[in-house]
Amino acid sequence: MSEPPAYFDAASAAPLHPVARQAMLAALEDGWADPGKLYTQARRARQLLDAARAATAEVLRVRPDELSFTPSGTTAAHAAVLGGLTGRRRVGATLVHSAIEHSAVLHAAERHLAGGGSSTSVPVSRSGRLDLDAWSGAVAGPGVALAALISASHEVGTVQPLAEAAGACAAAGVPLYVDAAQSVGRIPVPEGWSVLSASAHKWGGPPGVGLLVVRKGTRWESPYPADEREAGRTPGVPNLPAIVAAAAALRMVAAEASAEAERLSPLVDRIRATVSATVPDVEVVGDPVDRLPHLVTFSCLYVDGEALLHALDRRGFAVSSGSSCTSSTLRPSHVLEAMGVLSHGNVRISLHRDSTEAEVDRLLAELPGIVADLRAEAGVVGL
Repeated sequence: MSEPPAYFDAASAAPLHPVARQAMLAALEDGWADPGKLYTQARRARQLLDAARAATAEVLRVRPDELSFTPSGTTAAHAAVLGGLTGRRRVGATLVHSAIEHSAVLHAAERHLAGGGSSTSVPVSRSGRLDLDAWSGAVAGPGVALAALISASHEVGTVQPLAEAAGACAAAGVPLYVDAAQSVGRIPVPEGWSVLSASAHKWGGPPGVGLLVVRKGTRWESPYPADEREAGRTPGVPNLPAIVAAAAALRMVAAEASAEAERLSPLVDRIRATVSATVPDVEVVGDPVDRLPHLVTFSCLYVDGEALLHALDRRGFAVSSGSSCTSSTLRPSHVLEAMGVLSHGNVRISLHRDSTEAEVDRLLAELPGIVADLRAEAGVVGL
């Protein structure tokens, strides 16, 4: 490769923000003690933890005492679902969720089902947008304890109608949990939710920090054994240096979010248009308008997804796949399956603060040839 590698997988993990790196190094020097103790070093650690919580809560427009730090976004999602269901077990045992929730939410739903609960999956359109009529009917059903809706699809970028979905939940008296992992730090999350989770490494913080927000008045009960830390919502000593770094990065990316959206959205539009025009038998999926500013997904017919990702990697492009369909599993992504769109040869491109127009142009120039070569190797020619 004559060009430096281009990283296009920020939806999985954004590169560590420089501010996060600086904050983490400082916190390693000054925040290593247990913030639950009373001696001098511990009090200093507590000050850092409280400041990080306050800064993060300010960005999210919530109270600091509603926010807890967890060991990961997955942990936060599990706690949000299971805690919300446990807290409302006297009302019922039904979880309503969209068909395109993150696997962390669906795995928590599976645990709920194994324990004797029930769930209702609400369909989406071909663009990946929630069927609001079906949602309203589902949350108004008997025995619904909790509703879960992702803020924006992590696989195709479609932004969900959260305000309308929250209104339906409010009318039915059902709390709404929002997985905001792809939205926090990029686009505003509408009000109306009761529980929210997010993950720091999606916005340029370090891995190993999740956010769990439980609004005052929400019936939520920790699914874990009793622990006095983090308001009893998640057990264990918090990773303070990582939390400080996550908070610093979030403040910075939230301040830059509008400008970054204006910069990245036209690049995504260019990818959508150019791929459609230059690669035969390709389907660009997700809503073209109501979408995240940094993410685009397309599927190439007659191409193995795993082979395409490896070919792009050899040419210096780090991309992901919205589909788990590989030669070994032959199982398409549940998100693409729910949308009813093409899942073969699926590529997800997600840009970040260091992504450049030149990198995008290079990808668009090389992609048609890469796809054509893979099709020729598979014996598919003349397209």
